Amino acid sequence: MTRPFNSCTALVMALGLALATPSQALAAEGGNPLILDAKEIKEDGITLGHAEARTITDQVRAPGEVTVDAYSTALVSPRVASQVVARKVKLGDVVKAGQPLVVLSSVDVAETQGQLIVASQDWARVASLGPQAVSARRYNEALVQRDQARAKLKVYGMSDGQISALVKRGSSAADGSFELLAPRDGRVTTDDFVVGERIEPGRTLFTVVAESSVWVEARLAPAMAEQARPDAAATIVAHGIELKGTVIQRSHQTDEKTRTVAVRIKVTNDKDLLHPGELVEARIDIASQSRPLAVPAEAVVLLQNQATVFVKGKAPGQFEPLAIEVGETRDGWTEVKAGLQAGTPYVTKGAFALKARILRAQLGDE
Repeated sequence: MTRPFNSCTALVMALGLALATPSQALAAEGGNPLILDAKEIKEDGITLGHAEARTITDQVRAPGEVTVDAYSTALVSPRVASQVVARKVKLGDVVKAGQPLVVLSSVDVAETQGQLIVASQDWARVASLGPQAVSARRYNEALVQRDQARAKLKVYGMSDGQISALVKRGSSAADGSFELLAPRDGRVTTDDFVVGERIEPGRTLFTVVAESSVWVEARLAPAMAEQARPDAAATIVAHGIELKGTVIQRSHQTDEKTRTVAVRIKVTNDKDLLHPGELVEARIDIASQSRPLAVPAEAVVLLQNQATVFVKGKAPGQFEPLAIEVGETRDGWTEVKAGLQAGTPYVTKGAFALKARILRAQLGDE
């Protein structure tokens, strides 16, 4: 096992630098640069911790396909047989909730619009007389007829605002035309119809997708999928860029053809980098079963290509470089395979400042 260097001079010699004096001579020439007073320790932001084992997050990698976030997607379709009168938006447009998308015309809607106007006028007369002047049955019938006509138009797809505007305009507005409105903010991703076409109820005219987030369906072997827990962190690699995501669902059914299990990852897509149908690489974090000794990645510096940490020395304010053998770095922690013992006090922050002191001392001697 590699032993700690006994002094800054020994470190420099081991690294092949041109210092030949022992530590006592170095101290006589200007002091050991790795002995700091309290003020210097504070200025360099040096903090200490004790080396300990910790769980390092592993990653499983799998191919994935980008899909729309179905929870942020809406289909726009008429609920009554209609004819397309005018298009308000086109494929690719970004729309706001409540924005008109298309103008339709329907005989059924025209009849119901007429019924509502008549029923509204009838109700206005009955309401002005009051329940004392008319029978209770007549009073309730007028109210029900108005409300039923309003409800029917809402079923056809008209909003409360559109219905109120219709009643206000009167009989001239009962022409059967009405607008379908965007149910949410988003982008129009499908609009498969033409003006003048007859549309049956339920046929999708628009798909409105909120592209601020997408899903990635990753395909994993069943044993690996079992380790992908909900809320686990994930990384999506696409176009040479890494995007952060979160596991939201794991299928409980294995695909009969591929013998894989789908794991759904939600990814923020504010910059519109991912689009449905793209193939990407998914990296899903899983908790490792092992607990290796690990230190913060910033605690490890390279001295002459040797991974090194600084440990607490024997004298007050003294630090000593210690060569270590490192493993993988994940989530900001680096595995230490050899060179550092559990429980040893070491520099968790400020290692680069100590390295800089060594280099400045060497340059001063030259």
